[in-house]
Amino acid sequence: MDSFEINKILGALLFTCLVTLSLNIAASAIFAPEKLAKPGYEIAVPEHAGGAQEAAKEPEQPIATVLASADPKRGENAAKKCVSCHTFNKGEPHKVGPNLWGVINRPKGSAAGFNYSAAMKAKGGNWTIEELYHYLNNPKAIVPGTTMNFPGIPRAGERGDIIAFLNAHSDSPKDLTKAANAGPADAGVRLAHSR
Repeated sequence: MDSFEINKILGALLFTCLVTLSLNIAASAIFAPEKLAKPGYEIAVPEHAGGAQEAAKEPEQPIATVLASADPKRGENAAKKCVSCHTFNKGEPHKVGPNLWGVINRPKGSAAGFNYSAAMKAKGGNWTIEELYHYLNNPKAIVPGTTMNFPGIPRAGERGDIIAFLNAHSDSPKDLTKAANAGPADAGVRLAHSR
């Protein structure tokens, strides 16, 4: 191969680079994107209206009524929104949130190997069914300062189904019918002592 052929090859490569650069500059001039006021996209998440407005929308059902019609199969379907952060079966690893096997009547912030927020560690006590019911409605109201970034489940029936699902994922599931017949005020307390 002589120097003339090498010069032709290098010239072709240089010409290709120059054409590509020219096309890039021309495309940038024609299709220049607008500068955003602030980077990213704003995602509007509706806030839950508090107080009397929320109570006017749907009166809170007593936990006994909710548990009487709770279904673990529906709860398994409803808990699909939780699988990105939690696992449910015995021995599965923690994710962003702790494994929830046997969570009912388990001490708060006690899953081995999971680093809980300071607010959850300080909460103390066991997870009763009634407290889980309210926690699933609004986690940040029950444990202020929790790092659980979940808006809650406003529908009482769906919360009851998830509790029935969580109850089934335990070494010693509780009898939810007894809790339903116990009455709304002491359903969680009676279940907590029915071991």
